[in-house]
Amino acid sequence: LKSVMKELEQQEKAILFIDEIHTIIGAGATSGGAMDASNLLKPALQSGGLRCMGSTTFKEYKQHFEKDRALSRRFRKIDVVEPTVPDTIKILTGLKSRFEDFHGLRYTNDAIKSAVELADRYITDRKLPDKAIDVIDEAGAAQWLLPTSKRKKTVGQKDIEAVVAKIARIPPKQVSTDDAAALKSLETDLQRVVFGQNDAITALSAAIKLARAGLREPNKPIGSYLFTGPTGVGKTEVAKQLASIMGVEMLRFDMSEYMERHTVSRLIGAPPGYVGYDEGGLLTDGVDQHPHCVLLLDEIEKAHPDLFNILLQVMDNGTLTDANGRKVDFRNVILIMTTNAGASDASKNSIGFGRGKKDDEQEEALKRLFTPEFRNRLDATITFGGLTPEIIDRVVEKFILQLEVQLEDRNVSIEITKPARDWLAKRGFDADMGARPLARTIQEHVKKPM
Repeated sequence: LKSVMKELEQQEKAILFIDEIHTIIGAGATSGGAMDASNLLKPALQSGGLRCMGSTTFKEYKQHFEKDRALSRRFRKIDVVEPTVPDTIKILTGLKSRFEDFHGLRYTNDAIKSAVELADRYITDRKLPDKAIDVIDEAGAAQWLLPTSKRKKTVGQKDIEAVVAKIARIPPKQVSTDDAAALKSLETDLQRVVFGQNDAITALSAAIKLARAGLREPNKPIGSYLFTGPTGVGKTEVAKQLASIMGVEMLRFDMSEYMERHTVSRLIGAPPGYVGYDEGGLLTDGVDQHPHCVLLLDEIEKAHPDLFNILLQVMDNGTLTDANGRKVDFRNVILIMTTNAGASDASKNSIGFGRGKKDDEQEEALKRLFTPEFRNRLDATITFGGLTPEIIDRVVEKFILQLEVQLEDRNVSIEITKPARDWLAKRGFDADMGARPLARTIQEHVKKPM
């Protein structure tokens, strides 16, 4: 370092740039000695005989650089903010020729634009322009992994979408600048696999389309929904099928495991000084690994009230800080909570004028369970109705199809006649218990005899 400084002093208008400048603090110091590389720089910086620039991160600056007061006051701190999407497109347009020469191919203008927009939308743990540059670099390198006959001379928008899908760990069909076709049939696809809940599915589909159209606040999750209704009517099934249709992961947490105050900390990690502090949280780690997912909190009424307070900032701000201080992004998460609160009262037979009060009783039960600030942050409270005998016939068809798929792997076929299906529907129908008794009926009278 002394030789470098002596050489720089002899040259006019020379500028010394030190990348990762925090590493010079303590570099070269002997055990117990105070003289290190940073102390060698201080006299030259003080006299003005050296022009020096350095770069570091906010975290390293605070942990190392700022603690050396004598060194930090000799520098002027300048914050370099993340560039906007239009600025990043200009940066990549300037770099395009270098990547084209290196990889021996061409990038279309649409590919450059898609790389920036999709990286900004789906790769949430890094910053522009770095993540967009990595996308176009990886798209070019991916061609060299293919046989010579299959390599492309031009990288287009589809190639960029495939690369972003791999980096973000989501299906390629999800990463598309034009996903209107997939959303157009969302409501129909859900109604095809979940029966008798058309009103609930319509409300859910409309909310998701609203978010995908960019008409929601950008710092909130895609949607926060509370599913209410009696047991066995398809609340959990809608969440499963929604994740399957959209091609994303489903994270399911049963709230019966988080009924005590100390168990709630498992979701975000134990606080400092407690056992398991470095292990992270189940919820924060799960969403960090799968930033695009359907998050299902099943039977939310069983959870400790402290959990509701944790969810407030998730629904309002789209972030959650774990015990290690890491912020987890929830902006691409669909949050679904299910509850049976008030369903038992609503299912009781009323006499006379009491029939019209069932909905009011269920609403009052929700008000007793959830605080006003919690209910106010929900995008929608979606009520599921009970199943009717007509709907049970369609549920029988679905269960029989599932059984046929299971038997197909074992080279066994089954044919159930129409009278047998009607008998199963009649025997398995329970207005209070939903579709679960039907599954038990099929197991008892079809699977066991087989």
